[in-house]
Amino acid sequence: MLNILVADDDPNIRELLKYYLESEGYQVHEAVDGEEASALLLEKQMHLAVVDVMMPNKDGYQLTEEIRKYYDFPIILLTSKDQLRDKEKGFSVGTDDYLTKPFEPKELLFRIKALLRRYQMVNGNTIRLNNTVIDQKSYEVNCSGQVLMLPMKEFELLSQLASYPNRIFSREELIHSIWGADFYGDDRTVDVHIKRLRDRFFAKTDDFTIKTIRGVGYKLEVKEK
Repeated sequence: MLNILVADDDPNIRELLKYYLESEGYQVHEAVDGEEASALLLEKQMHLAVVDVMMPNKDGYQLTEEIRKYYDFPIILLTSKDQLRDKEKGFSVGTDDYLTKPFEPKELLFRIKALLRRYQMVNGNTIRLNNTVIDQKSYEVNCSGQVLMLPMKEFELLSQLASYPNRIFSREELIHSIWGADFYGDDRTVDVHIKRLRDRFFAKTDDFTIKTIRGVGYKLEVKEK
């Protein structure tokens, strides 16, 4: 049974989500604020988190940053805010999806199932994007039967994006993850490597695309087949 963390200071929202999620077979763990959510994370392995932005003690942005730093599961932010800058902040701290209140519980269920499917694409040392398989042990990419050996930084960049389909990464995050905190170049390095990856796979496969998120960074989308 999959464990889902629901962190929201509104008891009505928690009760609503508990009802719908448990009816789908998920085990729900409730937290009234970010601090209680952090304590639950230490006690139980979670598979997904639904996190309200406006919570006391530790808000949703802080909790999302913590989850992204120490754990590896998808996050959906819930908020009454619908401003672009609020969404940008949510994606910049690492959320995978964003839903504005009021929302349809069934829509949230669709999004949860989609995220869980995407995260299950990552299995041990391999990442499967339809007919494209990234082998993190051999550093090979098998693209529709053709084996490709990419330059190391391109391979690491592709692996990072492919490990979290649909998650938006800022250029700064990618620099830190791939080139390290002591890298002294500028973020155009990321742009150059993204262009090389796009050029390399453009004529070979439509299994995935790397999208530019203007003013923020990049994300990898897997084509539904």
